[in-house]
Amino acid sequence: MTAAARTELPVAQEGLIACPTCDALNRAGAVQPGARGLCHRCGTVLSAPRKSAMTQIVMLSATALVLMMMAIFLPFLEVSAAGMTRQGSVLDAALSFAHGVTLPLTLAVTAFIIILPALRLSLLIYVMAPMAFGWYPARHAIRAFRLSEELRPWAMAEVFMIGVAVALVKIAGLASLHIGLAFWALVALVLVNVISDSFMCRLTVWRTLEQRSRS
Repeated sequence: MTAAARTELPVAQEGLIACPTCDALNRAGAVQPGARGLCHRCGTVLSAPRKSAMTQIVMLSATALVLMMMAIFLPFLEVSAAGMTRQGSVLDAALSFAHGVTLPLTLAVTAFIIILPALRLSLLIYVMAPMAFGWYPARHAIRAFRLSEELRPWAMAEVFMIGVAVALVKIAGLASLHIGLAFWALVALVLVNVISDSFMCRLTVWRTLEQRSRS
């Protein structure tokens, strides 16, 4: 089974669903909001619909976009050493390698911590917002949701946060550090993304997209 197929939790025509962990086939029965559908072999959660989950995901994604803008442009860290003080933002960190042979590194950092996370959040809002209001899915919503799922492993704001934490521990004894608003915005962004992913039942989203697209 391909990675894309695992992500989409495909439902067979016979009403079966393949477990993304062990590939076991399970009956794709209806699961009530608040309940969970588990794989009969390994216990992986296949379906866990929540009431008003799409509305909550839209709100959380919009909040994450605002936090991301704050994290990018507001001061992230101020370093003072030997009477000199320097302040920088996440954007400054991404652009600091934009010279010569390190230009590809700048492009990669910008893509993984800024462009791809923002694109994924925008796609989720595009897909979920019409259905949260009970409307028909937006044009190309299925492709948009598939792309958002493919981007999920590559949106690395969380990895950047871990790298920052490690760097702060290493330089804390060499200089005086003052954490800016962007740092806390990034922390909040990571938490909001985790909460948003916990609300999302991908099987329910795919079913809703398919049903409303046919109606």
